[in-house]
Amino acid sequence: MFNIDFPFHFDHRGKTAVADDDEHIRDLIEQFLFTNPGERVNRPEFGSGLLQLIFAPNSPELAAALQFTVQAGLQQWLADVIEVQELEVTSDDARLRVDLKYKVRRTQELTAATFTRSTVS
Repeated sequence: MFNIDFPFHFDHRGKTAVADDDEHIRDLIEQFLFTNPGERVNRPEFGSGLLQLIFAPNSPELAAALQFTVQAGLQQWLADVIEVQELEVTSDDARLRVDLKYKVRRTQELTAATFTRSTVS
C-alpha cells in the first residue's frame, strides 16, 4: 500500500512522493494539529484550531483546555490508527509546540514526536 507524502510533492524521479507507514501516521497527526476547523470543505469539523491560539494569552487554564480538546480530536479522527499516551501543548510568543507520545495500533510500537509551528519564518 502506498501512502502519499505530506505535504504533497514530487520525488527525485518526478513521481508523487510516498511515505512509509510511520511517516504517514506522523503526517496524519500533523494534518490534524495544524488544520483549522472549517478549512476542509468536505470535513468542516476536522482540525484542532491550534494555529488560532499562537498569539492567545498563555494561562494554565488555556493550556489544560487546549490539551483536552486536542486529545479529544486525536481520539475522534485517528483512534483507529493511534492511541494517545501523553500530550503536552506549549505556546511561547509566536511558536507553538506539541509533544506527543502515542502507540501505533497496528504494531503496538510506542512513538514520540514533536510538532512545531512558528508565525515567524
